Amino acid sequence: MSLQTDKFPETDKFQEECAVVGLINVPEAANYCYLSLYALQHRGQEGAGIVTSDGGAMIAHREMGLVADVFSVDVLARLTGDKAIGHNRYATFGSKDWANLQPFVANLEANSFSVAHNGNLINAAELKAKLQDEGSIFTSTSDTEVLLHLIAKSPKLVNSTTVPFIERIATALKPVKGAYSLAVMSHDNLYAIRDPYGIRPLSLGKLGDGYIVASETCAFDLVGATFIRDIEPGEILEISRDGSMKSNKTLQGKEKAFCVFEYVYFSRPDSIIQGRNVYSVRKNLGAQLAIEKPVEADLVIPVPDSGVPSAIGFASQIGLPLEIGLIRNHYVGRTFIEPKQSIRDFGVKVKLNANSEILVGKRIIVVDDSVVRGTTCKKLVAMLRAAGAKEVHFRIASPPTVNSCYYGIDTPSQEELIAATHSEEEIKNYIGADSLGYLSMEGMYKAVGEAREKHCDACFSSIYKLGVPEDLSKAT
Repeated sequence: MSLQTDKFPETDKFQEECAVVGLINVPEAANYCYLSLYALQHRGQEGAGIVTSDGGAMIAHREMGLVADVFSVDVLARLTGDKAIGHNRYATFGSKDWANLQPFVANLEANSFSVAHNGNLINAAELKAKLQDEGSIFTSTSDTEVLLHLIAKSPKLVNSTTVPFIERIATALKPVKGAYSLAVMSHDNLYAIRDPYGIRPLSLGKLGDGYIVASETCAFDLVGATFIRDIEPGEILEISRDGSMKSNKTLQGKEKAFCVFEYVYFSRPDSIIQGRNVYSVRKNLGAQLAIEKPVEADLVIPVPDSGVPSAIGFASQIGLPLEIGLIRNHYVGRTFIEPKQSIRDFGVKVKLNANSEILVGKRIIVVDDSVVRGTTCKKLVAMLRAAGAKEVHFRIASPPTVNSCYYGIDTPSQEELIAATHSEEEIKNYIGADSLGYLSMEGMYKAVGEAREKHCDACFSSIYKLGVPEDLSKAT
């Protein structure tokens, strides 16, 4: 038998970005930060870190692995203080190793601070080269370290007057292009920041006598925090230990570009994003898909777990029963033992198994949120047919994905995206389905309930509002 240690199972999805958390004036801040990161584990499984402070030294712990494995009781006991920032990482920029784990810390005595970042800077290579010419020394390949150096080098004095840290951050971020939602912690304050386009989510909540910021509101639910509002695009919000707040909006612009894929796949269904419950939006996506791409069938089944809300909406709209035709193994880890004797479609079968009892002789509609390479869809169709399905119709609750993302999502190259190189008919034939249907761009925004102009949909449309890196690379 052979031991597999690579990422498992093989995925046909865009990969998660990252998660950020920040807390201030919260006793046992590390424990609450840990729980918040646990709730946001879906946004990154490569590594995790927490930095805490009680107004004195900053204490950090970062390791590769899942949140529950990275932080033991003993580790959390060492992370003292009533302020904390945390990060879950999935590499979208830089190599996958310990040096790139966040939050990053700048040890500058009285001016020390730490940074956690969700997003991707498209001009990181240019900024890094300039910083290195000026004498900055980098210890990682992460674009987040560029932000660290920019903030550290921003002027502390102007005309012999001390520059407030919130203004130093604003100055540091002016040359930055790309997506960033940040949690920044100084000795005294916590800062929550979104780029001018507001590409990635970031929300503010109340926790006891203190405050919390997090990538998604599902983190608030776990720790008992009350949602207040979203951090605005281009806003730098300073939160002091006494509860006072100051908002700097010098970075704000007119154009917005919130990532629509947060609704389609990335965010947890129980989160509130841009004032909308993600679960409800996904049900709307499925209902709109049923209006646009109906088909004669006996039942609807979701691809778990990502396709469940859309399948519910689809089945309700079309008036067919919803059944669980694919059973997911929720205990699949990153390491598994595979027999030397080859098992057909082993990777998919470890994760999903067809429930043949309800499939035999039936015409079924399979609903999923998206298709990237098409490899998993092909295996699922074959599995469903082998389980006795008479017909298999695939329905996708988003438009075809035809482009890579450069704004904080780990995506395959365009050549690997099946919709970029094949027609819908060719994709249908490749996966072996009786029919295939995608949701239209117009239908997607009708389901979301907001104007397309306020969103980024480059993965569907090829329209990159912020531009792309000159070398079309996510790393230096």
